[in-house]
Amino acid sequence: MASTPDVIDLLAGITPGSALDTIRAARQQARDNAQASYLALFEPVDTAEASLQERFAVACFVAGLHAQAPETTFYRDGLAKVARDPSLPDAIDAEITRGQAEGPTGHFPAGPLSAEDSEGTAYRIPDDSRARLGNRLAAALEHAHMLVIHPRDASADALQALLSAGWSATGIVTLSQLVAFLTFQLRVIHGLRIMAKTAPHSA
Repeated sequence: MASTPDVIDLLAGITPGSALDTIRAARQQARDNAQASYLALFEPVDTAEASLQERFAVACFVAGLHAQAPETTFYRDGLAKVARDPSLPDAIDAEITRGQAEGPTGHFPAGPLSAEDSEGTAYRIPDDSRARLGNRLAAALEHAHMLVIHPRDASADALQALLSAGWSATGIVTLSQLVAFLTFQLRVIHGLRIMAKTAPHSA
């Protein structure tokens, strides 16, 4: 079976022998670790606590919140391949639109940083969409939105909302790792695209 191509290289348009390929090769361990993280999250051995459908739906949503179209399409295509309901990608598109907001916002613990507190845009999936998505996925999207847009508001209540929706402690860890990895991956790809505009071309 063919191996999965390096996803960052693929999405950033990096070709063998290019200037950016040389730059990434200089930190091969970091390159390998990023790909290993992708494989662990999106080609896992065990999906009992977080299904592939949930993983790709959250990934598509997070990429959409970052307004990175190629990555959103990549994860949307992945979702379309694993979704039990063929209308799910469209439902996630609708939530991306509903969830658009500037960030990061939220409130710091009381102290010197409180002067930087800001009110964020509330994101709550309406009942009709929640019924379509299911409580687990709806709760995961709301949690992902918090981590991306207003991470200062992370709290025990936020975790309890996931538990109440049927997420296990292990599943919550996986969900948090997924959002953290995507934030890293999207920033790396964005940076590589900027570098590509000024990097000298290989002979």
